[in-house]
Amino acid sequence: MNLRSKNRINPDFNMSSMTDIIFLLLIFFMLTSNFVTPTGLPVSLPSSKVSNIVMEKVNITITKDLGYYLNGKQIEESQLEPQLAALLQGTEEGVVVLNVDKTVPVEYLAKVAGIAASLKAKVTLATEPTK
Repeated sequence: MNLRSKNRINPDFNMSSMTDIIFLLLIFFMLTSNFVTPTGLPVSLPSSKVSNIVMEKVNITITKDLGYYLNGKQIEESQLEPQLAALLQGTEEGVVVLNVDKTVPVEYLAKVAGIAASLKAKVTLATEPTK
């Protein structure tokens, strides 16, 4: 007489579904995270209560010693407008992010913002969030 049942429960745990969930979560967090590209230039940004993240296409940096950088490459102030026009040419909506050291006088910021605005680009000032 055979008293054992034929329906035996397998005590092993199948990990394949767990790895699928982990990979889906990893892909989700990678797609929803914000990517920030540091400029790498020594600029002390002003602080602000509200700081929006903008996908930057053109980055202009003014350092405290009044050095001008366009996308990380140093340029002269006189070459700023033609090179900026060349970068914004062919784009429908140009976005220019200004990284200006907080010790730089406002007149230099206004001059660069005026050049970008005359080329019909949206100008955004980069700030650090207030802690």
